[in-house]
Amino acid sequence: MHLIEKAPISDICDQFDIQATQFYQWQKMFFENGELAFSKADKKQKDKTQQNLNKKISQLEEKITHKDGVIAEIVESNINLKKNLGLD
Repeated sequence: MHLIEKAPISDICDQFDIQATQFYQWQKMFFENGELAFSKADKKQKDKTQQNLNKKISQLEEKITHKDGVIAEIVESNINLKKNLGLD
């Protein structure tokens, strides 16, 4: 209210029944540590994003492993076919 609406500190203290010294202590704490309130939310979002990326990586690794298996079977089948036809 004080910062945004420019309400006098005395009015705010009267409204919430606090001492002006308490207001100034809280204001000082906010100015010194205010970014921490926002960094936790950012950290949670980053953690969720990282989890989603890790899940996607795992899915892609599984697809690559399956693809490699299919390619190996096709190559083996091709080699056997060449041997049986005498095209070695």
